[in-house]
Amino acid sequence: MRAIRGLWRWRRNPLRRTTDLAEAWVALVALVLVSVAAPVIGSLVGVAAQDSLQRSVREQQHSRHLVTATVVRGLGSAPMETDPDTGTAHDARSRVLADWTAPDGTRQHGVALANLKSPQAGDHFRLWTDPHGRITTRPLDSPTATTHAVLAGFGAALLAVGLVESSRRLIVWRMVRRRYARWDQAWDRAGPDWGKAGTGS
Repeated sequence: MRAIRGLWRWRRNPLRRTTDLAEAWVALVALVLVSVAAPVIGSLVGVAAQDSLQRSVREQQHSRHLVTATVVRGLGSAPMETDPDTGTAHDARSRVLADWTAPDGTRQHGVALANLKSPQAGDHFRLWTDPHGRITTRPLDSPTATTHAVLAGFGAALLAVGLVESSRRLIVWRMVRRRYARWDQAWDRAGPDWGKAGTGS
């Protein structure tokens, strides 16, 4: 809004100063950058993030496999999950000792998290592994990647707007300080003779 109000300084006025016109130009440039450059930057960042994330989606879906594991024995409840992408808050997860077969055919044995409330020996559950059977997180899915890309683009656009507005404020602040400094100099020159008869004649 201040940038738009700054454009009003272009109106013809005998009291308009050179700095007023400069502030109007700064406001116009800021308005153009906010309305044109910020959306373009946001779009470019969003597209780049989308390409990178979708590449990660394809790589993870190719290298991560869902296998069936068998509970050997339970090890107690699992700690609260802090990663929002690994499951919902309502999933009951327990630590278990389990056996599973890796995608490369090797037999694996170790501690895993099972989505079972009360795991018993012989219960089956699914878990994600790499090609060698090491436990990993589920692969990133395409909709989640798109959401992250949109948020990245939106954040980049907001950052660009913030930088433009901060720059505009800094430039105007420096202009105002320079204007006040010139006023002080003018008052210092006029001060000793101020109010005396014949001043300025």
